[in-house]
Amino acid sequence: MSLQMVSAVSNSSLLQPGFSLLNFDGHVFFFGQKGWPKRSCPTGVFFLDIKQNELKMKPAFFSKDSCYLPPLRYPALCTLRGNAKSDEHEYIIHGGKTPNNDLSDKIYIISLVSKNSKKTTFQCIEKDLGGDIPEARYGHTINVVHSRGKSMSVVFGGRSYTPLAQRTTEKWNSVVDCLPSVFLIDFEFGCCTSYILPELQDGLSFHVSVARNDTIYILGGHSLQNNTRSPNLYKLKVDLPLGSPAVTCTILPGGISVSSAIVTQTSDTEFVLVGGYQYDNQKRLACNTIVLEDNKIQIVERASPDWTPDIKHCRMWFGCDMGKGSVLLGIPGANKQLISDANYFYILRCKGAEEDKEEELTAQICSQTSTEDPGDSTPFEDSEEFCFSTEANSFDVDDTDTYNEDDEEDESETGYWITCSASCNIDINTWVPFYSTELNKPAMILCSNGGGHWVHAQCMDLSESMLLRLSEANVKYFCNEHVDLNKGLQTPKKVVHLKKQPMKPLRRKIAMKLTTPTKKSFLRRLFE
Repeated sequence: MSLQMVSAVSNSSLLQPGFSLLNFDGHVFFFGQKGWPKRSCPTGVFFLDIKQNELKMKPAFFSKDSCYLPPLRYPALCTLRGNAKSDEHEYIIHGGKTPNNDLSDKIYIISLVSKNSKKTTFQCIEKDLGGDIPEARYGHTINVVHSRGKSMSVVFGGRSYTPLAQRTTEKWNSVVDCLPSVFLIDFEFGCCTSYILPELQDGLSFHVSVARNDTIYILGGHSLQNNTRSPNLYKLKVDLPLGSPAVTCTILPGGISVSSAIVTQTSDTEFVLVGGYQYDNQKRLACNTIVLEDNKIQIVERASPDWTPDIKHCRMWFGCDMGKGSVLLGIPGANKQLISDANYFYILRCKGAEEDKEEELTAQICSQTSTEDPGDSTPFEDSEEFCFSTEANSFDVDDTDTYNEDDEEDESETGYWITCSASCNIDINTWVPFYSTELNKPAMILCSNGGGHWVHAQCMDLSESMLLRLSEANVKYFCNEHVDLNKGLQTPKKVVHLKKQPMKPLRRKIAMKLTTPTKKSFLRRLFE
């Protein structure tokens, strides 16, 4: 195993715990940035270009028939292939947490449409499901199983918010483990079915799952209810006959107590387990090899890489699988750095030297999300305000090769607790959530008047449906005080037409100079 440091170029603040990596045709793409996408890259998906130990991000695009995909962190992610031998595949993305700390219950299918040296285009489709739909969650897993010529997706674990009726203002962001139900999703018919198994008693999140054929193995994970990392190893077997599916669970010995570990696949039957946490503040520096053969699993400890002193002594780390035995790891930067949220990044290669050279030539392949677990202590940090892209199509890939944070507007002067208008009554001491997407900060929207300024959506009397519509539309918004100044939005004043035609100026002037008797006689002859 070899460890190599890479330097992030001008975009390290976007790579935060909870990101995911996608791979298409040997190219790795970054998904799940910190904050909402901005006009420089409205999709929030970047090509991860690593050359000469430098990491650069190049914006990717979505086709016109794609749906909106928010930047989800800690989602469940897996590949969906047309058949076992096909290299072409799509990605399933389920759940996750938005920058507003809203949890998603949607499921997306993302596929590659076209790619050249200057532009990469994806298609993203939201799948409509019926039946026992999994509730919104994050920190869970999704896998695809194959049985009797059929395939289904399996969702398990994760965390969700405390039910709305049980929340208080002081504990609005409290989370709980989801029920340990197993969900089977049939994409062909768009239906979901949940199963309650007696072997699964406690909810799990940030666990590891590996699948082969009709079997899924679940390893580790953290339980909020017991504040423990499960030592159990669960074996889920899914049988797909012509009738109803059958799901069974078996508890096996040889599990590992770890959460937020990363798994990378090195061969058809071999995986490597790296990273994670043994306890809340203790990283797990040991590595393991997982072998799946003949419906059996074998987990053995393997030699660990030569961890650097920075990795050994840091309190937290995070990362994601890059495919074919490669893992992207991140650790917090030193406090003396000018950018407070900058991170250091490493590429860990779990194969031999010869395979590593081949890997560098063919680039990184495959992807499976795994993240650091901040949910154990502070599950809802880094909340970002609504950031509406008013010029989503203004980015020209021919003019700009990489994403540059310096091109973005400085949001450090934008506060949530501003006085946005004369009638603003948002107070940090008395504010309570108004929209369903709000949890600990009020939603804001950018007024396009002048240089632009932020106002509270609630003070502008925006309904939630209108707020979401404006966030997805490529239109400009003007607040209540500036809407009349915008041409095209101002309603023309109503002109009142006189019923009688006024006298001509010359006749009116002559009539005013006449004496009263003469005036009456003149006017009588004038209108006869």
